[in-house]
Amino acid sequence: MDAKEFYFSKPWLKFYPSGVPHTVEIPPVPVTALFDGAAEKYGNKAALIFYGEEIRYRQLRDAVDRFAAALADLGIGKGQRVALYLLNSPQFVIAYFGILKTGATVTPISPVYTSIEVRHQLQDSGAKTIVCQDILYENVQKTGLELENVILTGVEEYLPSVMRFLGKGVLKRRLGDRSKPPEEIYKRTGFYRLQDLLKKYPPRPPAVTIDPRVDVASLPYTGGTTGPSKGVLLTHANLVACQQQIQAFWEPEIEEGKEVVIAFLPFYHIYGQVAIMLNSLISGLTLVLFTTPDYDEILYAIEKYNATVFYGVPTIYEFLREYEKTVRVNWQRLKVIVCGADTLHEKTINGWKQRTGADITEGYGMTETSAVSHITPPERPKVGSFGVPIPNVLAAVVDPETNAFLPPGEVGELIISAPNIMEGYWQQPEETARALIELEERKWLKTGDLARMDEEGYFYFYDRKKDLIKYKGYSVFAREVEEVLYSHPQVKMAGVIGVPDPKVGQIIKANVVLFSEARGKVSEDEIIAYCKERLAHYKVPQIVEFRGELPKTDVGKVSRRELREEAEGL
Repeated sequence: MDAKEFYFSKPWLKFYPSGVPHTVEIPPVPVTALFDGAAEKYGNKAALIFYGEEIRYRQLRDAVDRFAAALADLGIGKGQRVALYLLNSPQFVIAYFGILKTGATVTPISPVYTSIEVRHQLQDSGAKTIVCQDILYENVQKTGLELENVILTGVEEYLPSVMRFLGKGVLKRRLGDRSKPPEEIYKRTGFYRLQDLLKKYPPRPPAVTIDPRVDVASLPYTGGTTGPSKGVLLTHANLVACQQQIQAFWEPEIEEGKEVVIAFLPFYHIYGQVAIMLNSLISGLTLVLFTTPDYDEILYAIEKYNATVFYGVPTIYEFLREYEKTVRVNWQRLKVIVCGADTLHEKTINGWKQRTGADITEGYGMTETSAVSHITPPERPKVGSFGVPIPNVLAAVVDPETNAFLPPGEVGELIISAPNIMEGYWQQPEETARALIELEERKWLKTGDLARMDEEGYFYFYDRKKDLIKYKGYSVFAREVEEVLYSHPQVKMAGVIGVPDPKVGQIIKANVVLFSEARGKVSEDEIIAYCKERLAHYKVPQIVEFRGELPKTDVGKVSRRELREEAEGL
């Protein structure tokens, strides 16, 4: 069997959990149809719990329909983009589904973006309407852009009355001390309070015909690791496909209408938006919602609400495995504990298991795959693997230059063919042509990630192509060096980059954060010596820099881009 045939045979299927279908039928409906179906079926069930305040499915749907009616009256409809500049909150959910019910497209903006980044996304997407956290409006104002509609909302609007004084504290922890715009702003044309709109309009959304295969539901922006961030075109069909695929894979573990999900990962990010928010609310689950990852509140909520599903990123698990209060939770009672968005190091996996007795299930996905393409079979994990393709996903490893299929065991570029891959990049035909290719009469996404597949169909991540370090003609995977650094008992965090050098191509530099008790006691030479014992000579860092912290992306990844820019003086 040649390499191509091996991938097409889908060897991973034999390791699917019992009861997981090899393929799943994707209903040809918009996202909102599935949400309405869940709201109809689970009307009296809690959809959201926000710091103790419960919002039932019927209440949530009522607010969504009212907001959709308001937007339609403001002239919002198909072909338009509406920006969401909000923290996790009931308002995010209401606005998200309300926008989709008008036939318009949601473009979520990170709450930690600067005014420059906000300006880029608004200009690039062409959004003329924004739903904005009131204390974030200053950043919108600083863009200098003229918007047609600005809809403002405050986090305290859905807090229980006895807790509303906490609203400012919740936001201050995440965003610092910021002020709301003055009341006079609502006298200006085009400025509205979200709550006023919900009171004014009846729950009668506009009658809109949506073609799920064509109409774009979400326009999230990539992180901009190789330049300005790009808008990713995700149709209703893409999002529905991904949700149905996730639901099918978790069917043996997660029961429709019966689970309680802890939701603190940001909804503007594709992981939180699809894997957590959409998948939960379309499946009739209850989301215990947090604006920010306050660990004490999260641990308390897991026990209080008998949570059964927990989604995190590596930095969360790394923190919790050391946190003294983590053991107050019976983690083994949870049905699913998931990690995505970045590499989960073996040291973290082992430390978590030792501390909690529970396993973490790894997954893989991108904005361009509508969040998820691979999940680890919970009963058959492999150390270092991010799992197997979920139903309806065909994945392979190819030569990055020639696109020739590579045999199992060889490292190359991961490519994916599935109904959940994007339609392309917004107004960037050249970038789209590079990312989406035709092979064997199929459309494939070139992920830009270097990976390999073993003989059983499990996939392993090595690095982003752009993070590959070239030293004297050798190829060095930054992740491999980081894995060794993380295994050092005194290393808390590490970020490895290549620094340009005219003689050798790139010099390997390790940026290291030590645990507090080790600072001043462990030297750079000790770290280099430790690496020499465990790595080939050409993989050993020549430079070690100790730091108090490392720059991170807004979902907690170590930002190698920022480390490179610092090293190169950009």
